[in-house]
Amino acid sequence: MASQMAQAESGDDSLYPIAVLIDELRNEDVQLRLNSIKKLSTIALALGVERTRSELIPFLTDTIYDEDEVLLALAEQLGNFTPLVGGPEFVHCLLPPLESLATVEETVVRDKAVDSLRTIAAQHSQADLENHFVPLVKRLSGGDWFTSRTSACGLFAVCYPRVSTTIKDELRQQFRNLAGDDTPMVRRAGAGKLGEFAKAVETEKLKSDLIPMFTILSQDEQDSVRLLAVEACVSIASLLPSEDTDQFVMPTLRLAAEDKSWRVRYMVADKFIELQKAVGPEITKNDLVQAFQGLLKDCEAEVRAAAAHKVKDFCQNLSEDVREQVIMNSILPCVKDLVSDANQHVKSALASVIMGLSPILGKDNTIEHLLPLFLTQLKDECPEVRLNIISNLDCVNEVIGIKQLSQSLLPAIVELAEDTKWRVRLAIIEYMPLLAGQLGVEFFDEKLNSLCMTWLADHVFAIREAATLNLKKLVEKFGSDWASQTVIPKVNSMARDQNYLHRLTCLFCINLLSEALGSEITNKTLLPTITSLAADSVANVRFNVAKSLQKLGPHFDQTTLQGQVKTTLDKLKTDGDTDVQYYALEALDVLTNEYDNDQPSGESFNVQTPKFWASSLITCICIFM
Repeated sequence: MASQMAQAESGDDSLYPIAVLIDELRNEDVQLRLNSIKKLSTIALALGVERTRSELIPFLTDTIYDEDEVLLALAEQLGNFTPLVGGPEFVHCLLPPLESLATVEETVVRDKAVDSLRTIAAQHSQADLENHFVPLVKRLSGGDWFTSRTSACGLFAVCYPRVSTTIKDELRQQFRNLAGDDTPMVRRAGAGKLGEFAKAVETEKLKSDLIPMFTILSQDEQDSVRLLAVEACVSIASLLPSEDTDQFVMPTLRLAAEDKSWRVRYMVADKFIELQKAVGPEITKNDLVQAFQGLLKDCEAEVRAAAAHKVKDFCQNLSEDVREQVIMNSILPCVKDLVSDANQHVKSALASVIMGLSPILGKDNTIEHLLPLFLTQLKDECPEVRLNIISNLDCVNEVIGIKQLSQSLLPAIVELAEDTKWRVRLAIIEYMPLLAGQLGVEFFDEKLNSLCMTWLADHVFAIREAATLNLKKLVEKFGSDWASQTVIPKVNSMARDQNYLHRLTCLFCINLLSEALGSEITNKTLLPTITSLAADSVANVRFNVAKSLQKLGPHFDQTTLQGQVKTTLDKLKTDGDTDVQYYALEALDVLTNEYDNDQPSGESFNVQTPKFWASSLITCICIFM
């Protein structure tokens, strides 16, 4: 805004008069009109507050006929226009164009107009609210088209607290009319905003006026209305004392949990934790436990999945005096059924939270009741189920200890890591760093380290590639000393493997490990392995040596570059294979530039590149043509 003000004061040529704006907004090019709308604040600064109020705003009010994209930008701009019309004293002049925008057919435009109206409502004085804003709400509420009536539903809560008692009565009556509107879209909008309006209304009026309205909406013939009434349950229950919640809210909630429409039951399941917190522990014990059981056993998979996602939180929020009893007698039997559910989304949802029950139930119950369920899920045919269990092992580790975990769960993890399906093995590899952090270095070395090394020689490239990245993450987690003792000897030994693919994997490992190990270890233990492969019988290995030396260039000091690195690349640039020549020359070229940038003038890497490099490049081009 400050930069725009400076432009306006300087008389910048880009600030158009209103006539030019009119011409642009009448142009056939939509992008030009959109750009003009986005410059409205700059134009308003140039016009000044009086001309903005008397010329620009009336023009925009009369020009509500354009494409949705332009109208959306206009609705957004007007929400920030208060300083440009003279401040809160004149903010009511922004209501006419926003009122028109709140009646258009396109939903996103109406919603943005309502957002802007809600923003500027707070900037009205009480007198302006009653004289200008409330009449706008009434006009929208009584509009002939449902579009205006749906927009009106979002405006009651922002003006209600600051108006007189008489107008409050009128607003509640207007909202009641909208909640009973003949058009389902209007009733849906009313149900969606009922909870917000309830927070603005006095408690006695909430009981006398809004709760009957809430009851009617929760029994609406349209399930899209009934499911939104579930959201209002949360707000209304949080506003009432426990006895009133039991009287006014719970009958409706019980019906919603058993509604004939699965979408309504899904909404109850999705909002269940919020409902649980709103109604309190006593009603939860008496009513919600049974309702939650019903949702976990629902005939629709979507509802069961939504409820399964809430198992951990629901159990955690139970009152301590009844928590274990409720879980063991009411929730755990349902959970056991869900473990073998026919729908994989249900099983996956449960697997993502079931491990969280361990800290709640304690060691003995975990070993006796939960471990068998974990093992069943670790053997599930759905990979996502297995991975959700593995990713939450730390919850169980904290409760039963690593010894028990190794005896029960680790064999199943190893079995998955050796699965015949490579995608399963790949998924386990991706979780291995997480497992390593949970299990600790000693246990990892004893049980899983050899498995990680075995993956480096897998017959599937994707597994080998993932295994190299896994090693890098493990080195970052356990440190360079661990790598020197455990990882590097195995990687270096792969350089002598008879399978050239394994020798390539060795180079790929070195490329990644160097990032985690640093320059000293790279120079001392990894560089000799790279240079030894420069004499490999397979050209693919040799040109990857050149690529590795280029990649690791920043880790080498000047002596190493001039010595081992340059000697190796000089040998490779005269190789009989043109690909090897090309990558060797490319590496020399890159390293020469990096070296020369670090040297005083007069010193160089002394590499013959231009003529030979060009001839080799031409040779490569001819080969591939």
